[in-house]
Amino acid sequence: MEPEKEIAVFVSEYDFQIDLIKETYQRLEKKLLVFDQESPSKELIESAGYWIHNLYCAFEDLFKLVSAFWENSLKDNGDYHVNLLKRMMIEIEEIRPSLLSLESYEYLNELRGFRHVFRHAYVYGLDDERVLYLIRKTMSKKTMVLTDLREFRDKISAYSKA
Repeated sequence: MEPEKEIAVFVSEYDFQIDLIKETYQRLEKKLLVFDQESPSKELIESAGYWIHNLYCAFEDLFKLVSAFWENSLKDNGDYHVNLLKRMMIEIEEIRPSLLSLESYEYLNELRGFRHVFRHAYVYGLDDERVLYLIRKTMSKKTMVLTDLREFRDKISAYSKA
């Protein structure tokens, strides 16, 4: 396939994943509205935790897409999830620009840690205050992260026109 077409396919897949991320943000916005109107039940906390978990998973799927297309390798040596996220913060000279700013990286690293906790929470449950904190932080960081993703897309789209 011609390079311009390969980039066009990548951009289409990238956009699809961004749409999934935005849909997950919308679900979290609805949860936050309920939190602000009433005392959250255990079920609501667990549901919000589930969607925070899903949000990070959607981001990680995007990172895998970027890494597979531009670098084509990332070794799974036990630190795969950490290294994948770090890789998105760096520019790879003459290959691709960075995807995330340092601030976005730090915020998403916090979500990555929560995802790990969520996956193992069946033993002890979720911390209500932590979930409430993270959903509020998630909504406050939404514009920043989506701006990083849009700027990356704009730079990549320019590659196909060069």
